[in-house]
Formats: sequence, C-alpha cells, structure tokens
Amino acid sequence: MITSKVINLPTQTAEIEIQIPWTDIKTTFDEIFTDSVSQLEISGFRKGKAPKTIAEKHIDKTKVYEQVVQKILPKAYAEAVKEHNLKPISNPKLEITKAKENEDWVIKTTIALFPKVNLKEYKKKIQDLKKSKVKIWVPGKDKKEEKPPIPSLDELVKTITDEAEVDMSDILLEQEVNRLLSDLIDQTKKLGMTVEQYLMAKGKTSGQLRQEYQIQARKNLSLEFALNEIADQEKIQVNQKDIDDIIAKVEKEEEREKLKKDSYYLAHLIRQQKTLDFLKNL
Repeated sequence: MITSKVINLPTQTAEIEIQIPWTDIKTTFDEIFTDSVSQLEISGFRKGKAPKTIAEKHIDKTKVYEQVVQKILPKAYAEAVKEHNLKPISNPKLEITKAKENEDWVIKTTIALFPKVNLKEYKKKIQDLKKSKVKIWVPGKDKKEEKPPIPSLDELVKTITDEAEVDMSDILLEQEVNRLLSDLIDQTKKLGMTVEQYLMAKGKTSGQLRQEYQIQARKNLSLEFALNEIADQEKIQVNQKDIDDIIAKVEKEEEREKLKKDSYYLAHLIRQQKTLDFLKNL
C-alpha cells in the first residue's frame, strides 16, 4: 500500500513524502520491461523473441525505472494531495530520496500551497485615499471636472499591495521571476538583441536584473492574490454572459475562437476587472 506524510514548511510550502512498496515497483517494472522486450529487435532473433538473458543486455534498466516512476507517481501524488486536503498551486518538484531494489522507494515532492492573504483595513485605506482627493478638489474650479476625482488605477493597486499581507511560497516567486525573464528574452529577440546586449545598454548586471524581477514578482503576485481574496469575500462572480459579451466585441473570428478556448483565463481577467471596479466604487 502506498503511504504518504506531509511536512509543512514556512511560507505556504509543503513537502509530501510518498513511500511506494517494492512490490508495486517490481510489478510495474516487469510490465514495462516485458513490453520493451516485445519491441526489441536483435540480430538473429525475431522481433521480441530474444531470450530474456540476452534481451536484458540490450535494455537500460535505469530508463525502465524512470518509466516506472512516471507511471506510478502521478496517481500516488494525486491521492496524497486529496488525503491531506492540500491546495497546491504549482507543479511538484520531485526528488527520489530512496530507490534501491528489493526495498520500498521514497519520493519527496515539494509544492507551493495557495497563499494566505490578510487584507487588513484595505477598505479604510481606499476611503482615506478618496477623501484626500476630495480635499484638493474645488467644485466649479474646473468646469470639465464637475465630479470629485477618483483614485487612479495605479493608486488603487499601490494601496492594495501596500496594505495586504500575502504569505506565499518561494516556489511561486521563482516561477514568476522566470516568467518575467522569459518575457524579456522574447522582447529582446523581437528587437534583434540578446539579453546580454540589453543589460549592457541598461548598465545592469544579470544579478541586478534578477533582484529587480524578484521585487516585481512579489508585487505582481501580491496584487493577484489580494484581488482574488477581495473577490472571494465580496462574492464577485463571472457568468457566461460576461464572457460572451467580451468575445462578441472582438472583430476577428480567429481571435474570438482563441478567446473561447481560453474562456477560463478570460473569466479570471473579467473577475479581476470587476474587483477593481468594486474598489473604485467603495
């Protein structure tokens, strides 16, 4: 029987240690090995008909064991997540800590859990921001502006990210930094430059760039999860009509079809916008 245990680490990270009985490993190994032998072509023998002792010399056992892990682990991991009621938000990082023949195997997976968000007094902070706008607004001074000014999107975003406390895994931060770096590589390619040339033009080192991206990554993710928490608390939802209305506004058929395929992500963006609209109207 496959068993698992969870070790909770700081910053919403967890390790799942999965123990797989040798009997399960051996059974799966034999299945994959037999299938590999059936596909083997060795001179002097019909396909798949070479004796086992000869076939073994032509099959890499290490690769077979890799296939064993690939076959067993996904189900074992999914069952462990369900058993321990975990909410992973990243792909697991795998480490085989014990893998000896005739002994149970142990595989460690490290995952980022859904961040914990404390919004604190964000509503009061936004209302204070709006009051500060009213104080510097004089009715009638500017006929083009007969209503009190509202905070800009940047001001709202800064207020939220400054006020909210988001406890998130370093795994998430690393993924976001890598996404930003990947975007930069794409952008520099379009400009006919390398990242090294870009850094030279900006007078920065790769270390400085990564440090800047780490700060930006934390801001991006803090805003993302803070808005999600606000939407949850305020029960902000997206219905099919919201999605259809956005898609209908797109002129090109090709782009409409793409949006239909990415409707889940589109719903996410619509929910974010609804949340920002809610903040503007506080």
